[in-house]
Amino acid sequence: MNTNILEMRNISKSFSGVKVLREVNFTVERGEIHAICGENGAGKSTLMKVLSGVYPHGDYEGDIIFEDEAMQFANIKDSESVGIGIIHQELALVPYLSIAENIFLGTEVAGRFGIIDWQKVNTEATKLLARVGLDENVTTPVSQLGVGKQQLIEIAKALSRQVKLLILDEPTAALNDNDSENLLSLMRHLKGQGVTLIMISHKLNEIAAIADRTTIIRDGKTIETLDMSLPTSTQERIIKGMVGRELDQRFPERIPQIGDEVFRIEHWNVHHASQSDRLVVKDASLNVRHGEVVGIAGLMGAGRTELAMSLFGHSYGRGISGKMFKDGVEIHARTVKEAIKHGIAYATEDRKVYGLNLIGDIRNNISLAGINKLAVQGWVNGNEELKVATEYRTNLNIKTPSVLQLAGQLSGGNQQKVVLAKWLYTDADVLILDEPTRGIDVGAKFEIYTIINAMVAQGKAVVVISSELPELLGISDRIYTLAYGRITGEVDAHTTTQESLMALMTQENTDKDLIK
Repeated sequence: MNTNILEMRNISKSFSGVKVLREVNFTVERGEIHAICGENGAGKSTLMKVLSGVYPHGDYEGDIIFEDEAMQFANIKDSESVGIGIIHQELALVPYLSIAENIFLGTEVAGRFGIIDWQKVNTEATKLLARVGLDENVTTPVSQLGVGKQQLIEIAKALSRQVKLLILDEPTAALNDNDSENLLSLMRHLKGQGVTLIMISHKLNEIAAIADRTTIIRDGKTIETLDMSLPTSTQERIIKGMVGRELDQRFPERIPQIGDEVFRIEHWNVHHASQSDRLVVKDASLNVRHGEVVGIAGLMGAGRTELAMSLFGHSYGRGISGKMFKDGVEIHARTVKEAIKHGIAYATEDRKVYGLNLIGDIRNNISLAGINKLAVQGWVNGNEELKVATEYRTNLNIKTPSVLQLAGQLSGGNQQKVVLAKWLYTDADVLILDEPTRGIDVGAKFEIYTIINAMVAQGKAVVVISSELPELLGISDRIYTLAYGRITGEVDAHTTTQESLMALMTQENTDKDLIK
């Protein structure tokens, strides 16, 4: 009997004449967890979209064999009908519908006269939530749940369709450590129930922990498939396969040249945006110097992003109080325009929603925040705008055939470079980077770290918020820790440990008015 549940043979796919997949061969054994690795833009998600019918038969070359039968999917419903489910990185839930309504959307349970049997819908949804380990009332609107729970609802939705092969595209990219571990445990549980899983991920530690085999894709081609039980299947080998070279160091070397203080806040307080009696940041004081990288560590809900956004023109929060200083002089940055004027920049953690205009080209995205530099009497100099964008494309190694390409067509790592270029063009002295490497591969991460090093080498001050403690330890000079909206510690990044940071990040909340 064939042990493979899936074979994809000589799959090729092009966009506007550019080949994204080049005769990819890919097999998945029945009952395994199979990881797919590759740099951003390598073709991983495209391959899975071919498999799931997002790109229909005839729109690609090659053959799909599922359970020993040749498949020709015209759409996602066709692939779902044979037991293939896909959960995309951007979750496809309707926020204002209930959990049960989302699970059975499109496959509603009809009773007499074709009317939906809501009692049966809710009962079946409750059973599915139990199967994925989620204890929630199925009538709860999805908008009231965190990303981790929404991910579980997507899996429950797939299970409702009798899934045999479940594809998860970057399933833990937006999750904290606890939610990530819960999801990995659920994947192991589903494997035990006979479900075969494919996981696309950049997190090599998670792949090492959970995958039975790993396929590496580079530049649209299959490089190799590794048996993860073998001692030779190391993270270093995966990285070499992904980037095409040895990557001996995860973090580029930097000799700190730290100068005088450039930015400081004292006794900073931020109230919740909609609940004025709740503090999300309380009595925070911190500083950063020219040529310095300062990290901010904290668990989800600690107030990291709320702190950063409140500093950038009060983009988040109400009743904000405290003092802000730039080069020793007190300043006020109550709007984004004022913050930019004072040389403060903020690169959001959600580049697709808040960081970029995805339907705008790279040129316009880079010039957007500093457009006044290109304007004469209200008219933008288009030739100069094109020149500026081209220079940043070259300097930051943004991989694109033209700066006139839409930002939404770039890989995640290149989108992040466009975000950085936008703020670098404003000549900001203080750059606050919120999760700057989330959802991008190890090679692109190294390039982002190199850009950060170049920033501080020019004397700029960089504040990095990250959920990855090894990242903060690898690129920072100092690290502040946050817990329940309070700064609980300030440590030297070169002498501290992950364990020490975690101890500071998990200090108990003794103040009832702080964020829960």
